Amino acid sequence: MAVLHVPAPPKTLGERLRWTISDSLTIARRTYSRLRAQPLEIIAFLVFPVIMTVLFGYVFGSAITLPGGGDYRSYLMPGIFMQVMAMTATAAATAVGEDMERGIIDRFRAQPIARSAVLIGRSVADLSMHLLSLASMVAAALLLAGWRAHGTFGQTAAAFGLLALFGFAMIWVGTYIGLFVKSGTQADAATFGWLFPMTFLANTFVPTEGLPAWLKPIADWNPMSATVAATRQLFGNPTSHSSAWPLQHPITASVLWSVAILVIFVPLAVHRYRSASR
Repeated sequence: MAVLHVPAPPKTLGERLRWTISDSLTIARRTYSRLRAQPLEIIAFLVFPVIMTVLFGYVFGSAITLPGGGDYRSYLMPGIFMQVMAMTATAAATAVGEDMERGIIDRFRAQPIARSAVLIGRSVADLSMHLLSLASMVAAALLLAGWRAHGTFGQTAAAFGLLALFGFAMIWVGTYIGLFVKSGTQADAATFGWLFPMTFLANTFVPTEGLPAWLKPIADWNPMSATVAATRQLFGNPTSHSSAWPLQHPITASVLWSVAILVIFVPLAVHRYRSASR
């Protein structure tokens, strides 16, 4: 484990910022080092998206017809992209839970390290790994499912930017949950049990128009639905129609949801980390 040495506590705002960035990068490198020691985990990051693409693209793609017409696989892939980024919450919670179980968090508190750097470094490392996983899925979608982005380069880049922002926000949700549990197994159970069903209670796989009246508003206002609808629009893929505000203005809604999640869970996670460190 990396040992951080700080000659003296920073006093100015600029010094504190440089201190936090330096420590965050060290924590991120520590995460990468752990992954290099576990190559099977890296392989899982790359192979699982391919399996998801083939499974959903061909199993669902051959059985579902869109109400308004259009290629279902093109409709489906943005939803799968979002699902991969949403599951960053489970991965982050499990990793933090394992650190809690092994006492890694206790070791960090004994070092002269910026309090927020531990969480920021982990979040940046987790996001970069899941972006690699997303890239693997995009390659599989292009080669195996026939998916194409029909928007401009700027629109396509914006769509991936929304996915990255949403994934980063979900990482902080998982980090916050992971700080409350005592093992990686508990963290996995505390996130996957509600998160995976929520990816289905959205427009991820099918339009929300066919849902029961009491369930449709929940799906329409699900943050995941806004992100999926926004990426479909930016990619130029088939979209569904809904009168709900988040799906009428999906790009704005996606940004607002992701920012709101960050505004809520970043301070909560940092506060919980400081409380646990006492």
